[in-house]
Amino acid sequence: MDLDVLNMFVIAGGTLAIPILAFVASFLLWPSALIRIYYWYWRRALGMQVRYAYYDDYQFCYSYRGRPGNKPSILMLHGFSAHKDMWLSVVKFLPKNLHLVCVDMPGHEGTTRSSLDDYSINGQVKRIHEFVECIKLNRKPFHLVGTSMGGNVAGVYAAQYPAEVCSLSLVCPAGLPYPTDNKFRKFLRELKESEGIDRIPLIPSTPEEMAEMLKLCSYVRFKVPQQILQGLVDVRIPHNEFYRKLFLEIVNEKSVYKLHENMSKIKAPTQVIWGKQDQVLDVSGADILANSIPDCHVHILENCGHSVVVERPRKTAKLILEFLALVHNAENSKKLA
Repeated sequence: MDLDVLNMFVIAGGTLAIPILAFVASFLLWPSALIRIYYWYWRRALGMQVRYAYYDDYQFCYSYRGRPGNKPSILMLHGFSAHKDMWLSVVKFLPKNLHLVCVDMPGHEGTTRSSLDDYSINGQVKRIHEFVECIKLNRKPFHLVGTSMGGNVAGVYAAQYPAEVCSLSLVCPAGLPYPTDNKFRKFLRELKESEGIDRIPLIPSTPEEMAEMLKLCSYVRFKVPQQILQGLVDVRIPHNEFYRKLFLEIVNEKSVYKLHENMSKIKAPTQVIWGKQDQVLDVSGADILANSIPDCHVHILENCGHSVVVERPRKTAKLILEFLALVHNAENSKKLA
């Protein structure tokens, strides 16, 4: 073989080997960095752009796609200890002509975290309203989506600012007195009865605890490599003190049933999506909402746990789109009547 050709193969092989070795090194040595790169790439692939908005000296971090148009904008609120990128799996199945906004909740990811801030549900509702005003999302009514803690906030927001919300999707929301007991509810009772519990199941600090949390939150049993579990823990550990403070705030008497206290004030057409096998917030909460909100549509997903957005993203997107079409058709019928 010609020496130049041999050299070309050696150089080509070396060029290919460098990114492969970099990936393997990242996976083994810095799995948390790999996770951040993964979200960055996914946002870029889906056309989601990251921006910052400021209310006085308070910073909100959010991602968006599209522009406001004839159809309602969609604002998505994530759950406890998550971030705006948790919605990417759903965004993948939503049309690009919709205006989507995913915001980091108060104290999470790129949004300001302050020891002086009010992290109760009412406090978070106030902050989200400031964000909505910052980006002028409320120039016309928008569709609001929230899951878990974000569902609690979304429901209370719709009750307190009815003129701004044209429709509402609650995905296994917190904030209700669930009639059916489960393992997590028993933990909350123990927490209330004791002066403090060292370990909270939703705040893992080891790969083993992370695996247990995933098992608690998901019906689908994801096979997650040990290195990825370590990376997920590494990303969270610097924030665990805040997560603990936030958790104790949202499960205290001031916040724990806030959605239940406000649900009768919700006037917007409402959609409830819940995993039938939810071990964190029992599916019995769906009936409470259905019996209290006049225009309420309930969807119970079989073989699905608390992490509906992760376990059934395509189905979640489909249900939201169908609900938006239903609301739109109902509004047109009223105009023609």
